[in-house]
Amino acid sequence: MVPKADQVVAVGVTKVMDSSKVLKPLFLLVACLFVIQSLPAPAAVLPEQAVEVLYHRYDQDGQLIDGPAILVRKNFDSTFSLSGEYLVDSVSGASIDVESTASEYEEERIQTSVAMDYLTGKSILSVSYSNSEENDYESNALSFNVSQDVFGDLTTISMGYTKGWDEVGKVGDDNFSEELDRQQYRLGVTQILTKNAIINLDFEAITDEGFLNNAYRQVRFVSDSARGYDFQSEQYPTTRTSRAIAIRGMYYLPYRAAIRGEYRFFSDTWGIRADQYEIGYIHPAFDQWIFEFKYRYYSQTKADFYSDLFAFQNAQNFLARDKELSTFSNHTFGLGVTYEFQPSMISFIEKGQINLFVDYLKFEYEDFRDITQEGYDVGDEPFYEFDALVTRLFLKLEY
Repeated sequence: MVPKADQVVAVGVTKVMDSSKVLKPLFLLVACLFVIQSLPAPAAVLPEQAVEVLYHRYDQDGQLIDGPAILVRKNFDSTFSLSGEYLVDSVSGASIDVESTASEYEEERIQTSVAMDYLTGKSILSVSYSNSEENDYESNALSFNVSQDVFGDLTTISMGYTKGWDEVGKVGDDNFSEELDRQQYRLGVTQILTKNAIINLDFEAITDEGFLNNAYRQVRFVSDSARGYDFQSEQYPTTRTSRAIAIRGMYYLPYRAAIRGEYRFFSDTWGIRADQYEIGYIHPAFDQWIFEFKYRYYSQTKADFYSDLFAFQNAQNFLARDKELSTFSNHTFGLGVTYEFQPSMISFIEKGQINLFVDYLKFEYEDFRDITQEGYDVGDEPFYEFDALVTRLFLKLEY
């Protein structure tokens, strides 16, 4: 499973770690602690202790994905915090590029994670571990993060490292087993410019090594068959390095509202280049209500080894027809509403929030064709496009 350029997904496996997988992140952690001790220190704060419940739903592109998630966070004194999360994704159907060569399917992914935050002076050290399991994929990820306030609390420096190790299976083939290792490095700086303006710069680099393609997806090539083409299994390189840099800013308006903006650039060694722009507006009303509006535009170029239709079988060493590696763009329009309340009937709950977010997405592909459409010559089928609706209902209770 290869993540899109605009969203990095931590997917991995349950297996025994070798010594290098343990020592490398521990070495980085020690280095981070050394850097922290050498910096002057402001007053960072732990996340508030709370219970958070989420329901999410994605419906389109031949797929329905939905499920609940729950997170519980507990603080001990003012220096130590523990949290645990449980998430379920139920998937049914099949996307267009899988549907053309395989039948619909149903599966369930269960993810559990635990995290620890430790506050020392003006620094926060965070460690987390997550495990994700589905019928043909198993994943583990271990993460370390450090943030430090400097220069009179006006600047926050953060850095992080994640090690993921995955095991890929294949339904119906018990002998199929492949591995994927992933490392992610993060560095960020947040700066308060004025009492009304804040800016953030983030950089991340990801290295992947192992089985990077989908065990089920196939590419098509021109043939002498009655339909004019046939299929063969896709083949990806076994390594990939990607880099992303993002700049974000927020400005608070005089009437308690705020506007925000973001630009993100992505590139990788497969030839993909992507740009993302986002603007948003946040408006409080009637004391307890907050309304949010956003627009996002994303575009990317195709991978070097991608083609919707190859000239012949085994046309090159690496072959891909995953639409997420093609040239495409999407528009996202989002609307959110938040209601804040203080429950009087539950004494130990200090305050709560109910959030509803709805995103409408429009995808347009420039070199991926919809071969389920009939009556067209091979290679002249219409380019694929679809729209989708993503709904998230969120409840948060602080205690």
